[in-house]
Amino acid sequence: MDKSSSTAPAEPPGSASAWSPTNLGPRARALMPGILVAGVIALASQFIAEHYGAPAMLLALLLGISLNFLSEDQRCEPGIAFGARQLLRLGVALLGLRISFDVVGALGLPVVALVVGAVLATIGFGLASARVFGFRYRFGVLSAGSVAICGASAAMAIAAILPRDERSEERLVFTVVGVTILSTVAMILYPVLGQALAFDDWTAGIYLGATIHDVAQVVGAGFSISDTAGETATLVKLIRVAMLAPIVVLVVLVVRMTGNREETGGNRPPLVPLFVAGFIALAAVNSFLPMPGFVTDTAASASRWLLLLAIAAVGLKTVPKDLLKVGRASVALLVAETVFLALLVGAGLILLRPQPLG
Repeated sequence: MDKSSSTAPAEPPGSASAWSPTNLGPRARALMPGILVAGVIALASQFIAEHYGAPAMLLALLLGISLNFLSEDQRCEPGIAFGARQLLRLGVALLGLRISFDVVGALGLPVVALVVGAVLATIGFGLASARVFGFRYRFGVLSAGSVAICGASAAMAIAAILPRDERSEERLVFTVVGVTILSTVAMILYPVLGQALAFDDWTAGIYLGATIHDVAQVVGAGFSISDTAGETATLVKLIRVAMLAPIVVLVVLVVRMTGNREETGGNRPPLVPLFVAGFIALAAVNSFLPMPGFVTDTAASASRWLLLLAIAAVGLKTVPKDLLKVGRASVALLVAETVFLALLVGAGLILLRPQPLG
């Protein structure tokens, strides 16, 4: 037997040759154990969330961390790594079918301008403040992007295109946990704040949709006030979700222009990552072609499950003691970004006093 053939390294799960027709069967079998572990965690998290009201993303992350020894198992490691990267990107791409340009017409340009401006200002604030809190741009853009756009989903999408180092997983896990907790707190407090500011249901919906981090908490907070507030909050939140693609492209552009070879691993990231191109294409299709409701509903459900599975896989790769390294400065930065967004949007609504169209 030729020794070189018996000792050749296996192709990595994400490589092109690994997914050739001749390798597809063996590769799928190699990935299946890890994907099944993450899938079981995702199912358990969703079950608990539906019956007890806890955030499914946070549960999947914590359950994954509790079983992190499985990531060292040679049978599970390839599938867990695949879930944390490739399935994550597919889930983000499918978010595009939730976006339609009709949202702009439904809310009006002043509201859209306020929401887009608040997203950009919050990311700028996070980048500027990161230095003050002792961090480099990576954590600034990761934390601010998750606060400004759509919570855990944005954190995972941005982490996927940032240059990786030994603390990448640690930063991502902390951001997902922190932004989910803050989003839950906001779901409880912001409706009360809207009442204190004498916002009507429509304005309160704008405020909730423009400031609460995760989509589920936006929906919960909005419909706790009224149907009008809930529907408006959901529309506004979709504008923030739509900002995910251009923000990711902008971050990639900055990394390409400023990152050195050591930071980027010697390779410049593509200007438009494939999963972002998919997001944009699906959003365009949903905007210009009439899509049946079952298609968009199925895509939304698939995206949610893929992101849940991906965050479970991230948890499986996380060592709990690493979370203790983030320190109080990380907490302070995430809270500061959240407060900045809430104050900016509140001030904007008080000044603009936008009126419903029609």
